[in-house]
Amino acid sequence: MLKLRRKILQASAGLVFAGPMLGQRQVLAQTPECNPNPTPRQIEGPYYTPQTPRRSNLIDGLPGEILVLEGRVLSTACQPVAGAIVDLWGCDAQGVYDNTGFKLRGNQITDAQGRFRFETLMPGSYGNSSFQRTPHLHVKVQGPGTPLLTTQLYFSDQPLNQHDSFFNPALLVKIEQKVQQPKLALFDFVVPVQAKG
Repeated sequence: MLKLRRKILQASAGLVFAGPMLGQRQVLAQTPECNPNPTPRQIEGPYYTPQTPRRSNLIDGLPGEILVLEGRVLSTACQPVAGAIVDLWGCDAQGVYDNTGFKLRGNQITDAQGRFRFETLMPGSYGNSSFQRTPHLHVKVQGPGTPLLTTQLYFSDQPLNQHDSFFNPALLVKIEQKVQQPKLALFDFVVPVQAKG
């Protein structure tokens, strides 16, 4: 009896979930990858402008390499944070910030799955011989019941990364290798959700 039970358990362990019709295999969706550690904070920097327009395309006709930034806002329990404000700003390809208007500045609200999407430009580096900033994007993220996260995002293929004292490899975007333009960068922000009280 014990041998029969063992054979049944071994056979059932190898079964694949069958669909409505016998013999059809149904592939179950994988759980999205999530790092449960909160996204590291970084300085705001001197070029933040409040009350940016709600929009996804930040390019405003400026020249440069188009960069699409996509990702999610997740809780430390790896649950999507819907209704979070993601405020993005950066410099142009020559390393110049628009400090009089809203070029390369804007915000989005995450959808029910915590997703956001921006079209911007690949930022340039800036600074002088004593201090140079590697290309980066600035971001503020705040969801319902989450503290404000201010941070920066970086790119792995930049030689100035090793010379920029603010650079943090935990804030590297993942570049999707695509033959066609535009370049696609992916990043998920993880924020602690405060308990409702």
